[in-house]
Amino acid sequence: MAGNDVTWLSHASFSITTTGGKVILIDPWMSGNPLAVSDAEDITQADLILVTHGHFDHTGDAGAISKATGGVIVGMPETVSQLKDEHQLPDENIVLGGMGMNIGGTVTVNNIQITMTQAFHSSESGAPCGYILTLEDGTTIYHAGDTGIFSSMAILSEIYSIDLALLPIGSVFTMDAIQASAALKMLKPTKVIPMHYKTFPILAQDPLEFVDMAGKQAPTVEVVVLEPGQSCTV
Repeated sequence: MAGNDVTWLSHASFSITTTGGKVILIDPWMSGNPLAVSDAEDITQADLILVTHGHFDHTGDAGAISKATGGVIVGMPETVSQLKDEHQLPDENIVLGGMGMNIGGTVTVNNIQITMTQAFHSSESGAPCGYILTLEDGTTIYHAGDTGIFSSMAILSEIYSIDLALLPIGSVFTMDAIQASAALKMLKPTKVIPMHYKTFPILAQDPLEFVDMAGKQAPTVEVVVLEPGQSCTV
């Protein structure tokens, strides 16, 4: 494999296949997702399943996929506990033997380093978060979760050299194009993939405004626009 394969499953859902052969899912939500191009049952490998917060369009199919594949769910203690109980998952299917983790913490699972970051949003359980992943080959991916812009994104870029940022642009519930393009100036990633748009009529329906503003605010960042099911390499 030439690099790590990142597939946008739609909404905030991604599948990452690493150079080491690991499969990482983030906020897997296919059942009832109007943009989904595949079903949860199609997923046969999931080594890690990261959940950013306890809303249905983010917890989605996490529990069912973990039960089917044995994938380890990572998330806030309250959120992973809810998924564990709902799907009758064993402790080994939850990070740290059932405990979950919290903002600022870093754990390593299957040779993938996972750092939980803050996000400014709401959640039905626990608190919202984002993740910085350091893959086996050193590639660093930041999934912001559902969030508005916050100034300590600049601190994240000082600590971590971000190869790829996954940023919401849909507005209403998250950053809009204006905030997301400004976030790029602080995060300074090599590439960015916009997410969390088009799924519902109330959200921004296309990424064109973000692409235009990102080109002005952060011209050195490569904007990669994917359709659901499409991939890029990082």
